[in-house]
Amino acid sequence: MRKFIIAAVAATILIPVGASAQSAREVREGQREVRQDQREVRRDMARGDHQEAREDRRELREDRQELREDWRDYRNSHRNAYKRTAYVAPRGMAYRPVVAGSRLNTAFYGRSYRFNNYANYRLPRPSVNQQYVRYGNDVLLVNVRNGRVVRVFDRFFW
Repeated sequence: MRKFIIAAVAATILIPVGASAQSAREVREGQREVRQDQREVRRDMARGDHQEAREDRRELREDRQELREDWRDYRNSHRNAYKRTAYVAPRGMAYRPVVAGSRLNTAFYGRSYRFNNYANYRLPRPSVNQQYVRYGNDVLLVNVRNGRVVRVFDRFFW
């Protein structure tokens, strides 16, 4: 009887671990599918096969949507990873919603606002001269050479 109880307790502990690993794997596989679809679209356009390129673009949109859903599920199941301390803006600055293309003040490039552990949050790798910056509960991908916001992840942190 005691072995049965221990086995049941062990099973209840290990089941959530398996579910979270599966979710992270789904996100990685979704990213791989999106990259493959992008290559197919470029290949079709280079050959001049516009009909096939149109179908591949449709498939690419569907895979991107599925990837967003997988990421959302991962984020909801790992809520503690997305909780951060209270946000304090630089002196003289206040939070205002930002859109891609707007310019960000250099005060937000400080060590307390940028973060390099983008892989922990399942964010795409930034390109050269780009970095992630925390702005309120949002995350911004910023081009540090000209200060332009490349991409906005709204309500990223809880």
